[in-house]
Amino acid sequence: MATNRSRRLRKKLCVDEFQELGFELTLNFKADLSDQTLDAFVDQFLDQAIAGNGLDYVGGEDYGLVCLAKRGSVNEEQRAAVEAWLKGRDELQNYEISPLLDVWYPENPINQA
Repeated sequence: MATNRSRRLRKKLCVDEFQELGFELTLNFKADLSDQTLDAFVDQFLDQAIAGNGLDYVGGEDYGLVCLAKRGSVNEEQRAAVEAWLKGRDELQNYEISPLLDVWYPENPINQA
C-alpha cells in the first residue's frame, strides 16, 4: 500500500497515529473444574476484569484478544488491572498475557508517542 495516505484513510485503516493497541491472553484452567465453576469464572472475568475496566474480549474461554470497548488503545494500567484480577483466581493453573500489540496488524511495531 502507499505510504502517503490521507488522515481520513489512516484513521479508517487504524494505522500511524490511529493505531489501536490491545493484548493477547491465554488461560490454563485447573483440570478438576466443574462446568458450573468454569461458567461462573468466565462470567466474573467478563464482568469484573474486562467490562469493569472499559475493555472488550474476543475469543474463547481459554484464549483471546483484549481490546478497548470503544475506538482507541488499551493502556498499561488496564493491562495491569486484568493481570491483577487473574492473579487472585484459584480456578487457573496459570495464564499468559502478551505485551501490548497492534490489534489490527499484530506484525507491525508499536508506534512511539
